[in-house]
Amino acid sequence: MARGQRAADTLQRTAFNVAYPGGVLHLGGKTHVMGILNVTTDSFYDGKRYYAAKDAVNHGLTLAAEGADIIDIGGESTRPGAHPASEADELKRVIPVVKALSRQIKIPISIDTYKAAVAEKAIDAGASIINDIGGLTLDKRMAAVAAAAKVPIIIMHKKGTPKTMQRRPMHSRKVLPEIISYLKKSIAIAIKNGIESDKIILDPGIGFGKTALHNLEILKGLKELVPIGFPLLIGTSRKNFIRTILDVSVQDSLYGTLATVAIAAMNGAHIVRVHDVRATVQVVAICDAVMNQPT
Repeated sequence: MARGQRAADTLQRTAFNVAYPGGVLHLGGKTHVMGILNVTTDSFYDGKRYYAAKDAVNHGLTLAAEGADIIDIGGESTRPGAHPASEADELKRVIPVVKALSRQIKIPISIDTYKAAVAEKAIDAGASIINDIGGLTLDKRMAAVAAAAKVPIIIMHKKGTPKTMQRRPMHSRKVLPEIISYLKKSIAIAIKNGIESDKIILDPGIGFGKTALHNLEILKGLKELVPIGFPLLIGTSRKNFIRTILDVSVQDSLYGTLATVAIAAMNGAHIVRVHDVRATVQVVAICDAVMNQPT
């Protein structure tokens, strides 16, 4: 990875090569699409839909066929108000799916968890990226697990816990400085524990303890995160602020989601995390074509 180096003068994103066991994510010229696979009973959009392992595996195969670059598997809902799942329940949900999918697809699998033990066992089962909403702060062993496995780690900012975060969201009128400070502290934890700098991806945590205005500020000011020097992931898919602005149900929030995806890609996001892969692949292809035009 060449941190701080432009992939080409015609690109608006810094280029990064993020190695994972079995391959490399070439981030910069192409917006990567991370497909969401929730193996849960209470996720806000697809809870219970893919709770059975067979259904989850089949959906993962569908996401891959639709063009996903990464499949993100989670066994605990982190929607606002959600109750935490036990480690045993989370393992029971995700490990069979990770094992089955890793044998059938070539794209990397990310394990969406803040529990180090779950991440460790998922990596043993075939996952090759950790997506930690805790930003390496909820489980003090997480950084050591990622360093030992030599896998990329997605470090996310959040305020509070999923159960309480929207009851007491951030109070700052401008949240980007606070997010940047938090992420820098998490990066320091990562480096101190032996995680290589070219395996770090940052997520400002849209919807995690933020108001609708905060989420809009993040999207509009995403380029302020670029100087930190790491790839950026954005997850807006079907979230409440979109539904609030448009006054639509979660089922009718696809078009709003796609608008936020386009804004994120054009403002510097390297990866977008979504439920609707097929539509998103088309949107980011147009964004990438525009950004890659010679000036």
